[in-house]
Amino acid sequence: MSRIGKLPVSLPTGVTAELLPGNVVKVKGPHGEMSQKVDPDITVSIEDNQIKFARPTDQPRHRSMHGLYRALVHNMVVGVSEQFTIRQELVGVGYRVASLGNNILQFSLGYSHEIQLQLPKEVTAEIPEVKKGENPKLVLKSCDKQLVGQVAAKIRSFRKPEPYKGKGIKFVGEQLRRKAGKTAAAK
Repeated sequence: MSRIGKLPVSLPTGVTAELLPGNVVKVKGPHGEMSQKVDPDITVSIEDNQIKFARPTDQPRHRSMHGLYRALVHNMVVGVSEQFTIRQELVGVGYRVASLGNNILQFSLGYSHEIQLQLPKEVTAEIPEVKKGENPKLVLKSCDKQLVGQVAAKIRSFRKPEPYKGKGIKFVGEQLRRKAGKTAAAK
């Protein structure tokens, strides 16, 4: 058995799950609702506040899908109950982020132009107040783990952290690999 796939997904209070026709699992919670289509070979059962997954054989294809769908549904349950949060930090002189309303973010990242990004409606952005001497931060929240990670990666790609001064957009707590700069030539 798959070590991940055999674990049942327990539903916290306030979260409901139902199995729709076509092997679709739908999860509702305080932060929204999500659904995931599960491969027809994997059997899904919902009983006494737990979602269980079973596979028909031990073929490599069935073994890999067993753990995959259990993990996807577990991420949905955690997302609708708690939400996923990603914190990013803008390191650099004059680097700023502002919300223009209507789910649009505007970045000043040292280019000759401002960068605007339309966020998906499922993702919310918070920009905490910047204290003097600190770098601006951006907090992204969503119930969809994959989507919030994709948006965070897109924002990071606007100005990746460089290895000499560490300037760029990085995740809070991310350890950057730093390089030593050039040294003066000895004569």
